[in-house]
Amino acid sequence: MDIRKVKKLIEMLEDSDVAEIEIHEGEESVRISRYSSVAPAVATPVAVAAPPTTIVTPSPAAAPSVADSGAAVDTHSNDNVITSPMVGTFYRAASPTSKPFVEEGAEVKEGDTLCIIEAMKILNQITADNAGVIKKVLVENGAPVEYGQPLFALA
Repeated sequence: MDIRKVKKLIEMLEDSDVAEIEIHEGEESVRISRYSSVAPAVATPVAVAAPPTTIVTPSPAAAPSVADSGAAVDTHSNDNVITSPMVGTFYRAASPTSKPFVEEGAEVKEGDTLCIIEAMKILNQITADNAGVIKKVLVENGAPVEYGQPLFALA
C-alpha cells in the first residue's frame, strides 16, 4: 500500500469524528485507530481484524481473585461473569487520559463497550452481551489477561 495513501487516511481520520478505519487492498490492509495507547492515530498493518466479541457465561466453579480488594467473586450467585475471549492486555479506557468505559455500579445495555483488550497490536472492543449492572471489575487496568479469565461480574 502506498505510504501517501496511508498518510492521507491519517489526515482524514484526524479531521473527522471517526474513531477507527480499516482499509483492504488485495492482500494488504491497514487499520488506523484513535484508541492506540502510543499515539492518537497509528497506522498498523494487520492480516484480519476480529470483530468485537463478548463471552458471557455463568460464574465458573473456581473463585477468581479480584484486583482491588483481593476478595473472591461469589460463584454461587445469579451473576454473570464476562470473560476474556482472548489473551492480551486489558484496558478500561480508550486512552490513558480517557475515563473508563464502565465503573462498578454502572448500568450497561447489550452492545455497550466494557473494555478493550489489546492482542497482537490490535485493539479489540469487548461489548456487553446482556443488559445489567457492573457489580465488580475483576482486572486491573493494563494487566495481562488469559483466554476465559473473568473480567467483570454483571448482576
